[in-house]
Amino acid sequence: MTKYTKAMAFPEVSIDIISEFEAIIGKENIILDEDLRSEYAHDKTEDYHFMPSVVLKPGTTDDISRIMKLCHENHVPVTPRGAGTGLAGAALPTHHGVVLSMERFNKILQIDELNLQATVEPGVITEVFQNAVKEKGLFYPPDPASSGSCFLGGNLSQNSGGPKAVKYGVTRDYVLNLEVVLPTGEIIWTGANVLKNSTGYSLTQLMCGSEGTLGIITKIVFKLRGYPQKSVLMLIPFITNEEACRAIAAIFTAGIQPSGMEFFEREAGIKTFEYCDKVLGSPVTTQLPEDMDAYLLCELDGNDEEVLMRDAERVMNVVEKFQSGEVLFAESAAQKAELWKVRKNISPAVNWYTLTKSDDVVVPRNNLPKLISGIKEIGNQYGFNTVCFGHLGDGNLHVNILKESISDHDWETKIPEGIGEIFKLTVSLGGTLSGEHGIGIAKRPYMPIAMKETNLELMRGIKRVFDPNNILNPGKIF
Repeated sequence: MTKYTKAMAFPEVSIDIISEFEAIIGKENIILDEDLRSEYAHDKTEDYHFMPSVVLKPGTTDDISRIMKLCHENHVPVTPRGAGTGLAGAALPTHHGVVLSMERFNKILQIDELNLQATVEPGVITEVFQNAVKEKGLFYPPDPASSGSCFLGGNLSQNSGGPKAVKYGVTRDYVLNLEVVLPTGEIIWTGANVLKNSTGYSLTQLMCGSEGTLGIITKIVFKLRGYPQKSVLMLIPFITNEEACRAIAAIFTAGIQPSGMEFFEREAGIKTFEYCDKVLGSPVTTQLPEDMDAYLLCELDGNDEEVLMRDAERVMNVVEKFQSGEVLFAESAAQKAELWKVRKNISPAVNWYTLTKSDDVVVPRNNLPKLISGIKEIGNQYGFNTVCFGHLGDGNLHVNILKESISDHDWETKIPEGIGEIFKLTVSLGGTLSGEHGIGIAKRPYMPIAMKETNLELMRGIKRVFDPNNILNPGKIF
């Protein structure tokens, strides 16, 4: 079923305005054809579909500035869009109008090896950037599962994390400065290309995670690290999900700092193995240990192999105290790559199997056992199955609710009530609604569960200052 919602009152994009767009970026960078526009009407969030009136593909910051001035003056809604890999509907044109595609902003402008910095445009694919800095011995750690297709600008707008976040932090931890076009068309830099900055409010950090509601990012200055030369990867099986969650907390309590601590249920593994075989045409040769319901991928990295092996032994000593099975050490770079391929393809595999509602809740690590058992109880109560996986090293659990044989009516009415119960449970355990997917439109109705009205009104006030006509990505977050 394709979902549409009634848009609030905004004027239509007139022929005269489209003619002015043509004068700014050329007719060849404007999409009016319905079939082509339809490609920009959805992302990876369920089956949402909102048709834009027009798609623009600007190529320069000045292009965007002129477009935004025109839209601001005419009250035309504008939705910035990256690669369309989002899972919360944050880049969907819910109020139609203009989709502003950043696909032409795809240049790595500079890699400054002496200062460990890089200046990039927001349409650069994350993995392309990671590989470019790796060639120079440098490291950009944020690594979302969609890194092979998602854009850096989208990562920044959602404050993406990924497996490496448990040791190295999330996207906002690597942003030094941003060039931004405001909704009114002004162009600003939000900070400075320095490692320390205590000069007024941090507009740079405010932009991170703002989901394209405050401004359009046109350049990003990232800080980088030296690339770790060695790594150890272990696949650790457990009898139950709860035992795996308890072991995670114990590993950190023992003073061990993994560079990745990823969890997935057996059901997630089975579906991903099938997906890799039938869809990707790349069968997985590593076998999952039998009679185990949960698995941890534990990675350690650094530059001293002896230290890494000692830490691996310490991990094994910890997990032996729990109901775990035989630990599998990845014996080669190829096997490491294969295990990470499994982890990164869980989400597309589950969505290949059935339509899903995808959430990414986050709690303190010690409350993970209560969270995952509570989610299963809620699923039983509301009649849905879940596949759980995620970055449990930092308490971030991805919960995919499976449609399977659930009726369309229940999917749209009963299941959202169950999701609300999951969020209430999460907040009661000291957590919140999202660790990295953002709020968008999918989680917008649940924001009062996590935040007081005072908090939400402060956010609305910030939005009004940046965007007085409410034209930039309207209807998202709150």
